[in-house]
Amino acid sequence: MIRRILFQIVIICIFMATATGVGYANTFPDVPSDTKLSEELNVLSDFGGIAIIPNEPFRVNDAITRYEAAEMIVRTMQIDYEASPIPTYEDISEDDPRMPIIAAITELRIMTGFEGKFNPDAKLTRAQAVKILAQAFGLSGQAPITYKDIPKNHSGSNAIQAFVANQILFPAKNEKFNPNAVMTRGNFASYTARIIEPTLRPSEPEQPVFESCAKDTNKKRYVVDVAVTNFWNKPNQARAVDYPSTKDPVEMQKWVSSLSLSQKKWLVGRTDTQALYGDEVALLETKGKWQRVAAKDQYVPYLKEGYPGWVPKTHIVATNKNYDDCAIAIITSQKAHLLEEDAKTKFLQISYATILPIIEEDAKYYYVETPSNGVKLLKKGDAKSYTAYSKVPKPTAQTIIKEAKRYLDLPYLWAGTSSWGYDCSGILYAVFRSHGIMIPRDSFYQATGGKAVAKKDLKPGDLVFFAYNGGKGKVYHVGLYVGEGKMLHAPHYASKVKIESMNNGAYKKNYSGARRYL
Repeated sequence: MIRRILFQIVIICIFMATATGVGYANTFPDVPSDTKLSEELNVLSDFGGIAIIPNEPFRVNDAITRYEAAEMIVRTMQIDYEASPIPTYEDISEDDPRMPIIAAITELRIMTGFEGKFNPDAKLTRAQAVKILAQAFGLSGQAPITYKDIPKNHSGSNAIQAFVANQILFPAKNEKFNPNAVMTRGNFASYTARIIEPTLRPSEPEQPVFESCAKDTNKKRYVVDVAVTNFWNKPNQARAVDYPSTKDPVEMQKWVSSLSLSQKKWLVGRTDTQALYGDEVALLETKGKWQRVAAKDQYVPYLKEGYPGWVPKTHIVATNKNYDDCAIAIITSQKAHLLEEDAKTKFLQISYATILPIIEEDAKYYYVETPSNGVKLLKKGDAKSYTAYSKVPKPTAQTIIKEAKRYLDLPYLWAGTSSWGYDCSGILYAVFRSHGIMIPRDSFYQATGGKAVAKKDLKPGDLVFFAYNGGKGKVYHVGLYVGEGKMLHAPHYASKVKIESMNNGAYKKNYSGARRYL
């Protein structure tokens, strides 16, 4: 009891003596130096609560264990843990190097065992952790509980009220506390730092700060930084009317809506494909304000890097981040808006089949990493998430057909792979891509993949092809077979996505075969 009273006096003195306005260096390789968490960890380090070891990560998103929590508290309180009597726990021997910390936290009655065990490696829930911190530092106070998942009779209600009353937490409207989720090392350290240093406490509701799954590497990568970019077969070919599609940010709807039929026809043979926001490309060549890049997810047999084309330099950004450890969001809406942190301000409209890495999520939003503008919010209703692209479940033929039908009557756009306009192979590339199947981009390469299918064995979901010279020459067109001799396709620059018979006129004459990718 005496030790506890002395501790409270020490903490009060520390509160009064803490210096402010200190500049902080980067503390851990997984904590950016310009974040609030970095400042909090520096303060915690100054108090002795944590040790900063060069090049060793803090493991921000790892669940904190009972022993790790005990150690952080005891060291922050600056307790002489070598002087505490050794308790008896079945799962911790007297000579265990962790025993002094456990002995100290037990003597202070901040954390004790259960049924004779301390369970040092057990993970703490968020509610358990807040209750321990409130008791350790003598926090009290009452405040309205604004967390919608914490009723008044919840076992952690008093501790959470104390946290809110002391502004250790400042919940946003309709925010959840998630009491049964694990407490991360980053959150536990942040709360501890705010307790001992009041200037760190938030003065307004905070948006979640997440440890990004993106990893900094020594390898430079190039990604598309606009909603969609046209791949031109030569640099500086764009006309004045094409400016909305070459500026940054692009205005694709304004561009496609402004094009006359003759201006659309002019694009044939001048643009070759498109790449979407966040797509990775290989940098091949630079000429003035244009760069020749290759879309890595669009297969061509003549270039291992991917489908090549010229794009404005401003449409591509270089990054050293790798997203292999991130979950992904695939846009399923025809178009979706990325939002700023206030969940109201629109940042960028993006296309169907766009794929972005997920940093975190809550009940309403995915927090997605953008190529150069940090984390933005994406409504969950606009996308589906997967732990990796390889984990996207294989679709049924009816799923593919139903998805493609959403774009009936969408005007054709030569080289289009976005929902602002598709060409014949672009719509199929986009629909299959959004369901975990990367088919080749162009019809004449799509006709070489999958499994060959005889016309008599056609099934809905198969791709049907048409070639010059009565079906014996080069493939020039593709459609999605929907049954009963009909196909869904985007015929030409003056048409729209439609369903029609594949057994009439030129289609009957030039039928060249079918491929099955499902």
